Amino acid sequence: MPEQGPATPHTPGRTLRARRRRPAVLAMAVALIAAGGLGGAALYNSTGQRVAVLALAHDVPYGQVLTEADLVEARIASDPVLKPVSAKDRKDAVGMRATTDLKRGSLLLKADLAQALAVQPGQLIVGVSAKRTQLPATRLQSGLPIVVVYTPDTGRPDSLAAVVVTVGRVDTDGSQVVDVAVPAADASRLASWVASGRIQVVLSPRGAAGVTPPASSTPSGTAAPSGAATGAASASPGAGGA
Repeated sequence: MPEQGPATPHTPGRTLRARRRRPAVLAMAVALIAAGGLGGAALYNSTGQRVAVLALAHDVPYGQVLTEADLVEARIASDPVLKPVSAKDRKDAVGMRATTDLKRGSLLLKADLAQALAVQPGQLIVGVSAKRTQLPATRLQSGLPIVVVYTPDTGRPDSLAAVVVTVGRVDTDGSQVVDVAVPAADASRLASWVASGRIQVVLSPRGAAGVTPPASSTPSGTAAPSGAATGAASASPGAGGA
C-alpha cells in the first residue's frame, strides 16, 4: 500500500471569504444610509420649516380695499429674504388698501398694504430716479412724507414736498426709482429736476408734512417765516414806543 504524503493545508475559497465579508459590508452600508437620512432630516428641519403666511386668492387692483375673500393662507419654507405678511396678521390686513396691483397666487408683502392711498385728488405721480447716495439710509415706504431738494450748479437750492407712493427695486448699479405724489402744478418742475440728476431725497418728520403735500414748497414759500420774523421785529419798536 503506497504511503500517503503529508496533507496539504486547506485554504478557504474566495466564495467562502466573500460570504464572510458580506454581512459586515451590508451592516456598514446600512449605517451609512441611516446616517445620510438623519443628516438630510436635520438639514430639512433647519432650512425647510414651514410658516403660515397670506397669499392672494384673487387679483386686487391698486387702491382697492382688501377683504377676507381676497386672502388665502399658504405655507412656505421659512426664508429671511422673504417678508410676507404672517397669517396671524390676517385681521390687520383686511380693510387696508393695495399699494400696487396684486396678482392672484402671489404672496402678500407688508409693502403691498397701506391704511390710505398716498395719491390724493389733484395730485400726479412722478418717478424719482436716484442713486444710493441721493436717498436716505432709512428704507422708504408707501405713505412716507419726503422732500425732494434740487441743487443746481448756480442759484439757490429749491425743494418740493412729496409723499412716497411706490418704491421700486434696486437696480444693479445701485439706483432706484421711487414714485412720489405731488400737486399737479409741481409735477413738471419735479420731472425736470429728476432729469437733471441734481436732486437729494430728504425725509420729513411724519407729523410735519402730513399725508397730503402742500401745493408748493418753493423758496417763496420759505420766505413766510422770514417775513413773519421781520414783521415781529418791526412791531417790537412800536410796542416799545407804546
